[in-house]
Amino acid sequence: MNTLHERVAALESGRLAGIRRGIEKEGLRVLPTGGLALTPHPQALGAALTHPSITTDYSESQIELITGAHRGVDETLGELTEVHQYVLRTLQGAGGEMLWVSSMPCGLPTDETIPLGRYGNSHIGRAKSIYRMGLGHRYGRRMQTISGIHYNWSLPGVGSEEYFALIRNFRRHAFVLLYLFGASPALCPCFVEGREHSLQPLGSQGQALHLPYATSLRMGRLGYQSDAQASLYVSYNGLEGYANSLHEALTRPYAPYEAIGVRNLGGDYNQLGTSLLQIENEFYGTIRPKRTVHRGERPLHALRERGVEYVEVRLMDLDPFEPVGITAQTMRLLDVFLLHCLLSDSPPDTPAEIAELKHNQHQTAERGREPGLRLKRQGESVLLVDWAAQVLAQCTPIAAALDATHGTQAYSAALRDAQATLADAARAPSARVLAAMTQAYGGSFQAFSQAQSERARDHLLALPWSAAQQARYMALADESWAAQKAIEAADTLGFEEWRQQYMDPSQLG
Repeated sequence: MNTLHERVAALESGRLAGIRRGIEKEGLRVLPTGGLALTPHPQALGAALTHPSITTDYSESQIELITGAHRGVDETLGELTEVHQYVLRTLQGAGGEMLWVSSMPCGLPTDETIPLGRYGNSHIGRAKSIYRMGLGHRYGRRMQTISGIHYNWSLPGVGSEEYFALIRNFRRHAFVLLYLFGASPALCPCFVEGREHSLQPLGSQGQALHLPYATSLRMGRLGYQSDAQASLYVSYNGLEGYANSLHEALTRPYAPYEAIGVRNLGGDYNQLGTSLLQIENEFYGTIRPKRTVHRGERPLHALRERGVEYVEVRLMDLDPFEPVGITAQTMRLLDVFLLHCLLSDSPPDTPAEIAELKHNQHQTAERGREPGLRLKRQGESVLLVDWAAQVLAQCTPIAAALDATHGTQAYSAALRDAQATLADAARAPSARVLAAMTQAYGGSFQAFSQAQSERARDHLLALPWSAAQQARYMALADESWAAQKAIEAADTLGFEEWRQQYMDPSQLG
């Protein structure tokens, strides 16, 4: 099969119908006033360590909602909506907290006041908190309060090397998604207090900082970035090379982190280890190869042993105009885009191309809607809109194939909408955020995000909710607390001995 058209035609509808997608969605718990909620993760939501659908991310104040992997877009969105309903109903009954709908955080307290996630007294629970303490020492806690949506995706019959080919193309074309769905062009001035930045005030009151053509400050230099990780050269040319480069980062001593030490003079833990990465999850990327892990197993070991099971798309901002942060149409465009990445030719990456891709990501995040913006492609300068138009045009037969499989026109409609946004930057969520902030909220990031959060809460609380749904989620919470207690009771080693075993390079496979 040589052409993209032929590869699409060869894909059986049974395989296309077997695409599975799931969502992990982060969001800060905020007070009715819009400030960060500093209360513990509510007990009624269950144990963050063991609940299958409701956990916390970096902070006790940062809820993460997780769906199962579904064959239908609507089923995925339906589960995400239902979990939101339970969480918001629980928060309403406990002081009226709500979920922040913007990727960039609300007004934050001092760095050390942002509470770390707590997961009980088991060794793995303590390790999760210590890992977060380490992230705070390494990057600051403020950065960790940024939130987004992760889109987990798989297609039946795809092996590890094909998934890595998909990942290479995704990284090449990620700028298309940043342009189409980036929704964090502005932030609260508190986020960059004491940091160098090139942001400009939005309006005369100084209640937001922005860049006029930004799409996603979350994915730019002020977001999830790490000077230490900038020294990492991670190749995506196959499982073995990727695993080896990650292994090296997990075992390479890093002097600034060695200076912090594993424990402080009082014996409390500062971090899990002193290498460049404490654990695999610390490696930032726009997309990750993933494999379900067994209890106590290191993710890298699972990948090496059993191969790639699915990919995790990590660059999607929360859509502040949508109650659950994402729409079915966006999910369908992601399905089309990921299939395009999988089915297109995917030459090996090189250090030169990886440098270009980083440049393109930062340019698109900070200037993506700027007329005439050019990106780098194999040493040449190309217009962002021209390159993106080529990618989307190539997606046409893929959208048609998905429509035929599902008996719908929704995939082609999602693609046409993306093309319309590419042709008119004012349609992009990032442009709409700035327009709304300026026109209705006096240029205030906080006022806009708080109003949108209230709107999302009210919409979700007004949806039907049955006694059976309530009982099911309460039972899940009870089961999660029982599961956490069982894990705590099963620990036999002392914690330090357990930590040394868990962090031993032999555990990486």
